[in-house]
Amino acid sequence: MTCDLINLATTGVAGLHPYQPGKPVEELERELGISNIIKLASNENPLGSGVKAQLALSSTSNLSRYPDGNAHDLKMALAGRHGVNTDQITIGNGSNEILELITRAITGPQHEVIISEHAFAVYSLVTQAVGARAVVVPAKDWGHDLSAMQAAANENSRIMFVANPNNPTGTWQNIQSLRTLLESCPEQMVVVVDEAYFEYVDEDDYPNCIQWVNEFPNLLVTRTFSKAFGLAGLRIGYGISHRDIADLMNRVRQPFNVNSLALSAASAALGDIDHLQQSVSLNQAGMKQLTTAFDNMNLQYIPSVGNFICVDLQTTGQSGIEMYIQLLHQGVIVRPIDNYGLPNHLRITIGLKQENEKFIQALESVLTGLDVGA
Repeated sequence: MTCDLINLATTGVAGLHPYQPGKPVEELERELGISNIIKLASNENPLGSGVKAQLALSSTSNLSRYPDGNAHDLKMALAGRHGVNTDQITIGNGSNEILELITRAITGPQHEVIISEHAFAVYSLVTQAVGARAVVVPAKDWGHDLSAMQAAANENSRIMFVANPNNPTGTWQNIQSLRTLLESCPEQMVVVVDEAYFEYVDEDDYPNCIQWVNEFPNLLVTRTFSKAFGLAGLRIGYGISHRDIADLMNRVRQPFNVNSLALSAASAALGDIDHLQQSVSLNQAGMKQLTTAFDNMNLQYIPSVGNFICVDLQTTGQSGIEMYIQLLHQGVIVRPIDNYGLPNHLRITIGLKQENEKFIQALESVLTGLDVGA
């Protein structure tokens, strides 16, 4: 073959590096031949899906038919939950797809997208894919500096991505800081507030931005069923916005982008309050378990309100990737975040009590040179 097929790519796509998910358990089993592996790398719910979602999955029929392309039942449930109209809701193949849809719908090579340092990698990926310019604003205390991000906006700015709380750092913005941002941003720029970890946050001053969508027409809020609701394997999320923004996203959304199983399970999960409360309580206990262990090991960490936490390994003489590799040999999968500009940190998802304990023991083993085995 003489044709260089890579050269067929558009300018934005040619320079992209695909998103790298957390290592699957099965892959590590194949690589190292070990068992009893735990995965604390991808911010999944360690409880799994709830009983109501599982029952909905088992009772879903007619899989030979296309799903409801308008997601009527789920939109009705979400509209009732959030006090919005169904035409303000966009359903996506995970909230990731909502991020892509808004970028594709309103952004092109002549535009800029404002992103914080250490913010979710997908923001930069979707920006580059459409040929727009990512304006990365330096972080403040590991999180978004909203004042600096607002100052970076100009007539070419089309989107600002704000993760609240932020992945991977777990930092968050309070009510006043976000309202000030929304009140000062130009109307031609859509502010996307990514609330993927909303259900885990227990802070009095943490905003529910969905309550503001009717006040700020240029606000889009995204949420997901992948985290606290335990449906990551079904890939379903949603956005809530002004109806005109939803209309634009639906113009580029693929037909039947969410499957019937995901629609049924999400509708059921939304009403499973017991499972949600159990998931949040487990996360709070696990967060305390890990932070206490880090304190005992004299390790610094970034305070987090999500279902994950970043620990700083600089004082150990180990980089994040070095510690990650050593933990793999102990049967523990966590997440190195050097690609987020944090080469000395690891991100650890909060797991079950016994999973957290295995991680703690493995970390202590690596730091002391012992081998507790996998």
